[in-house]
Amino acid sequence: MAKPELEFFRPDALPWQPAAGSATAGAGGPGVHEKILSRDPATGDVTRLLRFDAGVETTETIAHDFWEEVWILDGELVDLGKQQTFGAGMYACRPPGMPHGPYRTPGGCTMLELRYGRARPATPGSGA
Repeated sequence: MAKPELEFFRPDALPWQPAAGSATAGAGGPGVHEKILSRDPATGDVTRLLRFDAGVETTETIAHDFWEEVWILDGELVDLGKQQTFGAGMYACRPPGMPHGPYRTPGGCTMLELRYGRARPATPGSGA
């Protein structure tokens, strides 16, 4: 199964739901919510809005086994590892394995996030 075909629509009616730590690989827990725009359940590819409430702070440096692209829509995100602050309009493209975080969001932050290309185990006879 692939991501669904969706023509332009207003995602306002889609629910915000808590983003579980295991589902977000370090960006979950109290004060972190996601709005899933599209998802491929077979691959784990997802496009979502991710919202951090004011005062949220994560504790770990994280790296994923997939590509991650992030565009900050509003607010700011402080990368505690890099000691840099990133604000609205800024974009990141992270290949698999790129370390990032931990983060703090003093005033809150909303991002558009795309996750894709999760590493898949080689199948016998595939030559991989």
